[in-house]
Amino acid sequence: MAFRRLLLPLTGTAAGESALKTALMIARIWNSHIHCLHVRVDARDVAPLAGEGLSGAMIEEMMAATERESGERADRVRALFDRFAAASGVVIADSPATANRANGATLSFATVSGREEDIVAQMSRLYDMAVVPHPEAGEDVSSSDALHAVLFDSGRPVLIAPREAPDTIGSRVCAAWNGTAESAAAIAAGLPWMHHAEAVRVLYSDEYQRRGPGVEGILGYLRWHEIQAESVPFKPVTREVGAGLLGAARDFNADLLVMGAYSHSRLRQLILGGVTRHVLENSDIPVLMCR
Repeated sequence: MAFRRLLLPLTGTAAGESALKTALMIARIWNSHIHCLHVRVDARDVAPLAGEGLSGAMIEEMMAATERESGERADRVRALFDRFAAASGVVIADSPATANRANGATLSFATVSGREEDIVAQMSRLYDMAVVPHPEAGEDVSSSDALHAVLFDSGRPVLIAPREAPDTIGSRVCAAWNGTAESAAAIAAGLPWMHHAEAVRVLYSDEYQRRGPGVEGILGYLRWHEIQAESVPFKPVTREVGAGLLGAARDFNADLLVMGAYSHSRLRQLILGGVTRHVLENSDIPVLMCR
């Protein structure tokens, strides 16, 4: 019951199918309901962006083209969902009563119009966790508006699905600790996973540590929650703290990484790089993040 409702924003990218598979794995562990949400671009939002010097006819043409493309994308996303639902055999539930009677993972789908980043962040507040598709290969992570909106504005944990669905999730959990409020929030959100896991490891590094309690403090916190975790230091790889963190998670054969997001400002991370950005762009396992 820890993660009863999951929100999965779908945009029709190739990573969407992997996110669907990852979300279903989670839902089967926790008997969760997955609500898939596609946000169509509202053609009326295009007009203010058109700028001066365009005639009314040109703006109307732009709006019509936007509406057409948005509709085609929505049809593709709905087709993806329908194929996935049919292949998985999961019950489609339109109410809590229907989901409860199913006594297992359930699915639903909706399409709304508006600004994706606003709607997804606001809707996420009504769910226990958001599962977000991985940024596309070659895509700058800074362009994932929905991902950052959920991280910064939802108040909920976010699980970033890998580009390819994992074989397992949550059996071997790594938690990244650096003493920050963000890492504390992530570990608190990840407690159900740690109780579920066969093994838990806390990763820490002098280069990653910020002002705040050291690793012994968080190990004591976990013991109060009856979680026995080992702590292991890691080193940056070619000066990249994020690469060192992912390498340490791979050494543990982790199938879930729990960590705080953007303990430095997002702007600084986008300009200079940072641990959060490196993990978002390069992780090949699910990552549970909190901001």
